[in-house]
Amino acid sequence: MKQLLKTFNHSALLLAFVISGGAMATPSKILFGSCGHQDKDIPIFNAINKEQGDLFIFLGDNIYGDTNDMAVLKNKYQRLGAKPGFKTLKSNTPLIAMWDDHDYGQNDAGKEYPHKEASRQIMLDFWDEPANSARRTRADGIYTSYMYGKGEQTVQVIMPDLRFNRDKLNSVSELEYYTKRKANNQGPYSPTEVKGASMLGEAQWQWLEAELKKPAAIKLIASSLQLLPDFTGWESWANFPEDRNRLFALIKKHQINGVVIISGDTHWGEISRYQHNLDYPLIEMTSSGLTEKWKDVSPNKHRVGDYTHNVNYGDLTIDWQQADPGLSLKLKGIDGNVIMQSDFSLSSISPYQ
Repeated sequence: MKQLLKTFNHSALLLAFVISGGAMATPSKILFGSCGHQDKDIPIFNAINKEQGDLFIFLGDNIYGDTNDMAVLKNKYQRLGAKPGFKTLKSNTPLIAMWDDHDYGQNDAGKEYPHKEASRQIMLDFWDEPANSARRTRADGIYTSYMYGKGEQTVQVIMPDLRFNRDKLNSVSELEYYTKRKANNQGPYSPTEVKGASMLGEAQWQWLEAELKKPAAIKLIASSLQLLPDFTGWESWANFPEDRNRLFALIKKHQINGVVIISGDTHWGEISRYQHNLDYPLIEMTSSGLTEKWKDVSPNKHRVGDYTHNVNYGDLTIDWQQADPGLSLKLKGIDGNVIMQSDFSLSSISPYQ
């Protein structure tokens, strides 16, 4: 056992697995966040550590690497790892992580990034991924999933990789951006017009479909980019309409209950709700950032209530004691106080028998 713990260096996760007889213990409080700069103080870790969550999900931009020098990238991870608040979090709470562009290596980068193989290993080393993990060797990315709990109290966390295999973005001209987009708080990208263009690629899509079909009461899709907003002009699933529509279609085709979405990247926080041509509403909480702020918040017709551009983290709390479990999605600020909240029952997102 000691050697296993040393190899995995995920003692809390491994012990939960052993204690529950082969299934991770059911989480009641899942915390999450994104966009933390390694060269800034991250005082929000103090509030996060007081929560004593069952799991923390890093959704991407966990550092700001932005380099072609792998020694620089590794050093920036080490700076995050040296922060007292991060050390406390890692000691007390199981951590899982996906990357986004800045920890992948370059702003808005996709499959063309020349150092993605080296970056992959540096990232997975930092997050203590086992040496034999498929995430280290897959030809098309570090996507993964985790299953927690058993039976009617199972939570599956699905983490797609939206970087390693992503096709080219569709950019507007510099003139159009500065004369039309910028004034409306919109970014320089438009939905791709290339048939078959994808963030995931076909192999990952086959994997994702198989994961969605696995039995779980709650399917938590942890996306590094926003999924439900139709258009921001910045990076999002909306820039690859075939990907976005395919996910919606799979949920309906296979009658997948219990899908909840969390996302990062934006440097603002908000809740989105979407039900077009679906049998139940999809709810997404965007938590961004742990240090980063963006005041020019883009329009989002699916936004519920207001947004925040102050630092924040997310909290998904599940009340398993109720006959119909209650879910509470909260966005919390630097002091741990609730900024916005969405409460709903498991049955309200589980229409299929």
